[in-house]
Amino acid sequence: MPELASLLRAWRDRISPVEAGLPSGGDRRSPGLRREELAMLANLSVDYIVRLEQGRATHPSTQVLGSLARALRLTDDERGHLFRIGGVAVPTKTMVPRHVTPGVRHIVDRLSEVPVAVFSAAWDALLVNDLWLTLFGEAPAAGRGSNLLWNRFAGGPSFVEHSPEHLVEFHRDLVADVHVASTRYPDDTALSELIADLRATSEEFERLWSSATFGEHRESRKTVQNALVGPITFDCDVLAAPGSDLKIVVYTVVPGSTDAARLDLLRVSAIRTFA
Repeated sequence: MPELASLLRAWRDRISPVEAGLPSGGDRRSPGLRREELAMLANLSVDYIVRLEQGRATHPSTQVLGSLARALRLTDDERGHLFRIGGVAVPTKTMVPRHVTPGVRHIVDRLSEVPVAVFSAAWDALLVNDLWLTLFGEAPAAGRGSNLLWNRFAGGPSFVEHSPEHLVEFHRDLVADVHVASTRYPDDTALSELIADLRATSEEFERLWSSATFGEHRESRKTVQNALVGPITFDCDVLAAPGSDLKIVVYTVVPGSTDAARLDLLRVSAIRTFA
């Protein structure tokens, strides 16, 4: 795939480490990303990146191309072209968008003082910042482990505490969200399978789903248990990204509070960890 190889090299050369959220130090023959850095950002092996850029790797999967598009911060048009030359069908508007646009990435970059994550309309974690990683102690798991609904209703790990009243409201709002997504994206097989598995696995999800509640939630309050600094209570706001249906989740604290002091300590730890 010579066209794919040349495009990947060109796109890698045009994005700087700073734009990708990486340190800019060290001697560089070009201002762009090194292969090792692209491999890390896309969660691929360096050897595979080399084979792609040399035209020796054929038939990359949809997941690989999506990871490359996110790491290279491609526009929607560029991502569509990448899929086409990679021999993969471009996701249609009836599929849940999972591409984090450059604009949304810039928003996350500029909100480095607070924990931020980007989720799809199906509540799959697509992007988190360093402070989010430090708060929760690990990156979102692969596959179903990255889905908030699966973790909430199928017994996945959770570091978040809710009052009994708010937990009922939170779960109701999550199911309402995915009800809307299922109507908006009827051709998304992964979303349909997620809903079917949740209905079979969780009595609570089945009950809430059968109530046919539709809607989208925007804010809540929750406490996160962190091993480094203890519990932190956050105001959680869910922002919509126009044109993409992505959900930008932002955690903030009351200024001058104990929670703010603990978040400051956590921020120092994040800086040390990811410097």
